[in-house]
This record gives sequence, C-alpha cells and structure tokens, in this order.
Amino acid sequence: MNWKLFVARRIYKNNKDGKEVSKPAIHIAVAGIAIGLAVMIVVVAVVIGFKHQVRDKVVGLGADILVTSLDDAQSYQATPIVGNDSLMQVLQSVPEVSHVQRYSTKPGMIMTSDNFQGMVLKGIGQEYDLTFLKKHLQEGEIPLFADSASSGKVLVSRTIANKLSLKVGDKLYTYYLESKIRARRLTVAGIYQTNFSAYDDLFLVTDLYTVNRLNNWKSEQVSGLEAAVSDYSKLDWVNDRFREHLDTKEDRYGNIYYSRTVEEAYPQIFAWLDLLDINVWVILILMIGIAGFTMISGLLIIILERTNMIGVLKALGADNTAIRKVFLSFSVFLITKGMIWGNAIGLSICVIQYFFHPVKLDPATYYVDFVPVEFNWGIYLLLNICTLIVSVLMLVGPSYLISRIHPAKSIRFE
Repeated sequence: MNWKLFVARRIYKNNKDGKEVSKPAIHIAVAGIAIGLAVMIVVVAVVIGFKHQVRDKVVGLGADILVTSLDDAQSYQATPIVGNDSLMQVLQSVPEVSHVQRYSTKPGMIMTSDNFQGMVLKGIGQEYDLTFLKKHLQEGEIPLFADSASSGKVLVSRTIANKLSLKVGDKLYTYYLESKIRARRLTVAGIYQTNFSAYDDLFLVTDLYTVNRLNNWKSEQVSGLEAAVSDYSKLDWVNDRFREHLDTKEDRYGNIYYSRTVEEAYPQIFAWLDLLDINVWVILILMIGIAGFTMISGLLIIILERTNMIGVLKALGADNTAIRKVFLSFSVFLITKGMIWGNAIGLSICVIQYFFHPVKLDPATYYVDFVPVEFNWGIYLLLNICTLIVSVLMLVGPSYLISRIHPAKSIRFE
C-alpha cells in the first residue's frame, strides 16, 4: 500500500477501533464549507431571480426600447409622432428586434360619487402583445382593442379598483382637463395586478382609437412605439441601430424622433438592481473567507494532533513536501465533502422556494410577492470551482507548520 494513502487513512481513522479522530475539527471544517457554499448558492439564485423578475416586469409594462418624441420623452402628455406601418417595418427590420407595437397615452382623472383618482389612459392597437397583461389579469377579460373603432372598455388595476370600489362590468367616468373639460364613460372589462406601483397606481388600458380621439390626433399619430428584442444582452446595440435610423430625424409634422432603452427610461430602478450585484460580491467574499478560515483552523488542529506521526515519518526519511501533500490531500477530501453537503442544502432550499414560495415579500416595496429563485448551473459550477481553489490556496501557508516540527521532540509529543 502506498505510504501516503496509509498516512491519510491514519489521519482520518483511529488505528485502535476505527473511529474518527479530531471530530470537532473535522466537523467544523466540513460545516464551514457546507454552510458557506449553501449561502452562496441561495444568494446567487435569489439575486438573479429577483433581477430578472423585476426587469421582465418593467419590460412587460413597456418594452425593451421606446421610440417617442424628443420633446416629451419624460411626460405622459406626449407630443405625438408618426407611427405608421412604414416606420414599424423599418424598426422591425433591425436584427434582434422581435416585435414592434404602438401606444398612445392621455392623462386624466377618474371620479366616482365619493372618490376620485388621477390616472393615465393608455391606448393600444391590435398588434399589441397581450402576453404580459394576460399573465397578470385577475378578473374579467381583455377586450379586442383596435385603432379603427372604440371598444368603450377598459382594464383597470387592482389598486385603482380597490380605491374606487370598482368591479368588472361597472361604468366609470373619466375626465380630461384641456381648454374645456372632456368626459368619457368606459366599462370595466377586466382587473389586472402587476405589483408594480408606478404602473398599477396610474394606468388604465383601452384601445388606441379612443386615446387618439381624446388627443385630437391623426390616425397615424401615436405617443410612441415599443420594441422588444430577442436578446437582452444586445439591447444597447439595437438601440444604436434605431438611433441611426431615427434620432434627429423629423416626421411630417416636424416632431423629432427619440429612441431610448428601458434602462434609460427607468434609471432609478436599474440603478437599484445594480446595487444588488455589490451586495452579492460582499456576501460571496465573506462566505468564501469563512469557509477558508474554518478549514485553516481544522488543518492546524489535525496537524497538532498528529505531531507524533509527523515526527515518525520524518525519522523514517519522509521530507516536509511529501508530508504537506498528504495533509493537503486530506484537506481537499474534507472540502469536497463539505461542498457536497453545501450543494445539497443550497439547492434544496432553492427548490422549495421555487415550487412552494414559503418566503413572501411585500409587493408594494419589492414589486414581487415572494422571493424569486432562478437556477443557473454555470454559475453554480463556477462557485464550486472557486470555493475549492480558494480554500486549498488558503491552506498552503498553514501547512508549512509541518516543516517546524522536529522528529526528536515530536516523537515524544502527546
């Protein structure tokens, strides 16, 4: 039998009754690795899931790229632009663009017999992608919206419905302040809830024809166009292509086109999401540091407990390098054991949260009603590799303690 393998077994097993030695040191080392890796897996899964959920919600409420008038890029009372079929075809022809749709907005007010609410009426056409609205529809149905006829129906948010005591089928009166007050009666066709307060507190959704009539616009004019990209990582590249086609160009009414990404439209939200990356790095560094230091403590205890064995090996001719390799190999075995437990614990927590959602959140604050989890096996593999490499490298220095052990003294060491 190879003497290194024999020594490794003697480190792990007692030669008298086969029981493990250094149980506290070994268990603490394994637990440190397991807990550290489990925390890292859960944190990464939650942050990735949270960022994607919030980003998808913001994009679902609008689009990846918005094309509006330059004068009113930050206003709901937008100066119209020409959004005809030819412009939509130009945008659709840009690589990575998967869909283009029109919309118009009109700010106003809802009034009931005992309450009132400011709002923005958003009109959409027949080409509008209703996937997001269908996903968040709680009651009623989504009418067939068009740009050539008024449906007389509207979708309201759960927030507005609760505040004004509205339900499906109710009539509501909306008012629009201009040189004179204009009124429009609409029927509640459905109630949605996105948990995104910036949208739920304001927007009512109806057909494009109704909003354009309220704005006194031509049939070809709209507040803007929304474009979806097939690959979010190419968002800036696609926006640059849009700007090559549109920016500083005027439509037939003299209004200048302006293109911006969803990150430019909602900078405060995406800046907040970027801060989460800093928190993740802090947690990863702390967890790897804790795992490494528990392994250092365990290795030092094992070396001290096996001082007598080290002295005997040196007396028999083994050099410091060979003995260090034995103890480092044994440490790698403990690290691997801890990593197996860490993966099992971390992934189990993620699976439970993914399917059963036991940990809830306040949607008014976090935009989602439970902690989202997203699995990314490539990142998990990288976490395991980095944990193994960093932990082993942290043990190289403490392993040199073996070179300071003298055979004559250590053989008598108990």
